[in-house]
Amino acid sequence: MNDLENNKSGFVAIIGPPNAGKSTFLNKVLGMKISITSKKPQTTRNRIVGVLTRSKSQFIFIDTPGVHKPKGVLNERIVDVAVSAISDVDLVLLLIDAANKDSVSEQLILKQLEKQKRPVILALNKIDLLDKNILLSQIDKWSKSYPFKSIIPVSAKTGVQVDDLLDAMEISLPKGHFLYPEDTLTESPTKFIAAEIIREKAFRLTGQELPYSVAVTIDLFQEKKRGSMVKIFATIHVERDSQKKIIIGKNGSKIKQIGQSARLDIEKILNTKIFLKLFIRVQKNWSKDTKALRNFGY
Repeated sequence: MNDLENNKSGFVAIIGPPNAGKSTFLNKVLGMKISITSKKPQTTRNRIVGVLTRSKSQFIFIDTPGVHKPKGVLNERIVDVAVSAISDVDLVLLLIDAANKDSVSEQLILKQLEKQKRPVILALNKIDLLDKNILLSQIDKWSKSYPFKSIIPVSAKTGVQVDDLLDAMEISLPKGHFLYPEDTLTESPTKFIAAEIIREKAFRLTGQELPYSVAVTIDLFQEKKRGSMVKIFATIHVERDSQKKIIIGKNGSKIKQIGQSARLDIEKILNTKIFLKLFIRVQKNWSKDTKALRNFGY
């Protein structure tokens, strides 16, 4: 029962350097993919909202892009999205890759936290890759850098101590009614999630060949009747003809692979069969064009 006296609910911004595991953490606690992951830094570009409801608490998570020193208009927009999230929440979860140091990004984040004065819990992620003695030194270092409410070592990938982290976060949530129905997992539109999954597959399946100048738009999202096959037409936007060739691949093999992999993930989320057709469009230097960035939602 959603009891005001006993329940807690609040907004939590997940922030951290690129590739710290923020999206992996969110997908793990929700038990489904709503935020895309990739070995490429800066895969997440927009604020993704996920909702986790426990017996007496509800977390409204905002998964943000990695905070870094921006280069170019697109990256400036991406960092602005992450920083602005801090001012709108009840609690900040700072997720750090304990196995890799990113001093520049970490200092940028600490400066923003000092300005905003929000309660912050630190999660030292990827402890499955870390020696115990190194972890202890990391905890000591971070405890001296900022007045964190708690410092919890975790592995978002394996789930180690994730429940302990949620317990620590729950303490800092304000009392109040649940803000979403208890079965809600995300407020991100299905079309948006579908576009993000296609973008993720483009990154994952082209390795280091494809730069960040890739965007995806949904041209058609059609469900004739409830439970029937969903038809999705999507366009992958790139900046150069050479990038288009990479995505198409030899005899169309790469775009076919991207489509098949994306279709399977989208079907899991929608719990129905889908028909997915992909198109590719070259739009010269879109990542430097303010109007194009707005059109793509940045």
